[in-house]
Amino acid sequence: MQVQINIDHNIENHKELAVHISGVVESALNQISDHITRVEVHLSDENGPKNRQNDERCMIEARIEGLQPIAVTYHAATLEQAVDGAADKLTRLIESTLGRLHDQKRHRTDPPPPGSEFPEPS
Repeated sequence: MQVQINIDHNIENHKELAVHISGVVESALNQISDHITRVEVHLSDENGPKNRQNDERCMIEARIEGLQPIAVTYHAATLEQAVDGAADKLTRLIESTLGRLHDQKRHRTDPPPPGSEFPEPS
């Protein structure tokens, strides 16, 4: 799983922050990382130097094998809270999406495509 981090020009400590963010995202998505090809994290301070409540924004987009990208956004008072919140939200969304797909495949009533059936044991 590749993690790409994009940080707004209003945010300082890019390198240290990028290492921390990468660790948080990889840890949160660890159990489902086999299904994820790439993750993009976008951090921004929506009000720049003006201090406003919940103006730190983290948007995370995950690219999952065979599916459209899935994205979540989380606003918080600090970047760390925004990253943690977005990572948790994304994990729940991916688990839910994969669970629904698994259930749909399990409950299919149409016949499988030719050649996809397992051979009978001899």
